[in-house]
Amino acid sequence: MSTITAIRQTARVEPGIAPSHWLRFAHDGREGFGRLEGQRIAVHRGDMFAEAQPTGETMALAEVALLAPTRPSKIIALWNNFHALAAKLSNPVPAEPLYLMKAPSCATAPGATIPRPRSYAGKVVYEGELGIVIGQRCSAVSPDEAGAFIFGYTCVNDITALDLIAADPTFPQWVRAKSFDGFCPFGPVVTSGLDPRALTVRTLLNGQERQNYPVADMVFQPHELVSRLSHDMTLLPGDLICCGTSLGVGTMKEPVNTVEVAIEGIGTLTNSFVQGG
Repeated sequence: MSTITAIRQTARVEPGIAPSHWLRFAHDGREGFGRLEGQRIAVHRGDMFAEAQPTGETMALAEVALLAPTRPSKIIALWNNFHALAAKLSNPVPAEPLYLMKAPSCATAPGATIPRPRSYAGKVVYEGELGIVIGQRCSAVSPDEAGAFIFGYTCVNDITALDLIAADPTFPQWVRAKSFDGFCPFGPVVTSGLDPRALTVRTLLNGQERQNYPVADMVFQPHELVSRLSHDMTLLPGDLICCGTSLGVGTMKEPVNTVEVAIEGIGTLTNSFVQGG
C-alpha cells in the first residue's frame, strides 16, 4: 500500500498550465496509470504520453502499490552540473554536458527497499536529484523547442557504489557503479506543467537533512540540457535524465538507511537501503 505526502503547490508553474501529477501503480495483479488528485488516483487508459484518456474510475492511493512512474528506455545521469559542487571539488565548469548512462534495469519504485549488492562491499552513497522525463520522441531540438518535449519532472536518488569508480586505474567504472539493481529509485510522481527554475532539492538521510540546493545553480538548465542531449542521441517518451547533484552527498552507513528526496511541487521520494545484501 502507498501513501504520498501532500504535494504543496507553491512552486512556480508554467503560465496558463495547471500542474498534473502522474503515476503508475499495481493493484490486484494489474498495472495501471493515472493522475493523482489529492489522495485518489483518476485512472487513465492508453498511453501516458499520447492522448491518455480518463476511464472514469478512481482509486484510493492507499490501496495501490506505486511503481516507478515510467519505464525509461535509457537513464542519463549528469556529472559536474552544479556550480557549487564544481567549486568545492575545484573542477572547471564544463563547456558541454558531462554524462553517463545507468542501466534501465536499475530503476525501482518509490518505497522499495534496496539491498546492498552482494558483489560489492565498499561505500554506497545517496545523491538527491531533479529528474527530467521526456514526453515525446526528441532529436536535435533547440533550447526554445525543448520544453515541448519535456513531459514533466520527478525526484531521483542516483545511488552510487563510490569505491568502484576508480577501483581499476585503467578504466573508470561509472556505469557499473551506478547500475546495480535498485540503484535508481524515482518518483513518486511525474509533475507536468511545472517551471523548474525556482525548485529546491532536499535530501534527508535517516531524518537528518543532508542536501538543500537550488536547481537554479545548474550549469545546464533543463531546456538547454534536453536540447544538447538530443543532438547526441534520440530521446524517447519515458526516458529519464538525472540532472546531477550538488553539495551534501554522503555515505549510507547504518544497517537500514532511509533516504528522502523532496522537491516542493513534486513530492517526496522515500526508499530504504539495507546492508548485508
